[in-house]
Amino acid sequence: MDMLRQASLFALLTLVLDFVPLVMAAVYLVRPTERHLALMRPLSLAGLFAALSGGVLGFINVLLFVRTRELTAETYRLMAIGGAESLVSTFVGFASLTVAWLLVAVGMGRQGAGLRE
Repeated sequence: MDMLRQASLFALLTLVLDFVPLVMAAVYLVRPTERHLALMRPLSLAGLFAALSGGVLGFINVLLFVRTRELTAETYRLMAIGGAESLVSTFVGFASLTVAWLLVAVGMGRQGAGLRE
């Protein structure tokens, strides 16, 4: 939780956007319609790009930090911490997309089962 308090506005926005496809997938699971499925595709792209841009921005910040410091053992330690924190947004985004598309697959199965009955 301490990391979230220290996160920038962009990092928080990125994390929120990472969960949007997951919410849409849950909606599709409950009510599998073509309209919901059509919304899932662009929202997945938005989540993907948010995850990637959040990770890239984190690494940019790490490089900007390194530019202002002498390369010591402490600097390398802080770089490692910053790099790990940069990957959080990317991990959350890809994990969210994975679960979202699994929910869509279940929803498609439910929709297909409803058509055969």
